[in-house]
Amino acid sequence: MERKEVKEIAEKLIEECIDIYGLSKFQKCSPYLEVEKNIYCRYSGDEDAEGEQSPDAEYDRIANSIVVYFPKIKSLKHLAETIIHEFQHYLQSPTWMARYYKMGYTYDNHPYELAALKEESKWKLIIK
Repeated sequence: MERKEVKEIAEKLIEECIDIYGLSKFQKCSPYLEVEKNIYCRYSGDEDAEGEQSPDAEYDRIANSIVVYFPKIKSLKHLAETIIHEFQHYLQSPTWMARYYKMGYTYDNHPYELAALKEESKWKLIIK
């Protein structure tokens, strides 16, 4: 999917998530959307930056934004799953996110990651 298409669809999907899940009690407003080529471009500011690995998306708690790396998105289903996953992080407690990592959890067994992954199965709820 191309950047423009991902952006247009993702904005609608975030609105559907707000309708279904509501707003976070940990943020002052709904999450913003950023659509970038990859994580290296985002953090370096260089549109041609490359690297070995880039996630499909991330939730930036400081900027309160869901960042989607558009070349990674392969289908509408994948985009919906991705938006739901990152929206769950928007809803989750930042204190507990950090606390779980300090308790020894890793990305693969972190309770918040597992909850977000499980919620992805509800992707059909946000496609209208």
